Amino acid sequence: MEKLTNKEEEVMNILWKLEKAFVKEVLSEYEGEKPHYNTLSTIVRNLEDKGFVGHEAFGKTHRYYPKVTREEYRKPFMSKAIDTYFNSNYKNVVSFFAKEEKISVDELKEIIKLIENRD
Repeated sequence: MEKLTNKEEEVMNILWKLEKAFVKEVLSEYEGEKPHYNTLSTIVRNLEDKGFVGHEAFGKTHRYYPKVTREEYRKPFMSKAIDTYFNSNYKNVVSFFAKEEKISVDELKEIIKLIENRD
């Protein structure tokens, strides 16, 4: 799966949140500096060309929706990051977040329960 640009990922995050949206609805979800409408429309059409987004036509307007789930997009890139930065060792990933105080003891306990109850 192709890695998207930061701007494309930003749009995809909005579409994943909204599930279906017109360009003006995507634009209204931006916090801070908003892109120009035409720029955003071009990004959405590029995402469609890449197969990440589909649309439903309503006359001359289109309502867009994600064709790829967040999980489908995230999985290969998370695996690559873990391979690259943590030598494919998931214990190192968890240790990193524990040392950085980004994960609590309660969250670690939840992870252990998930692992124990996988069967």
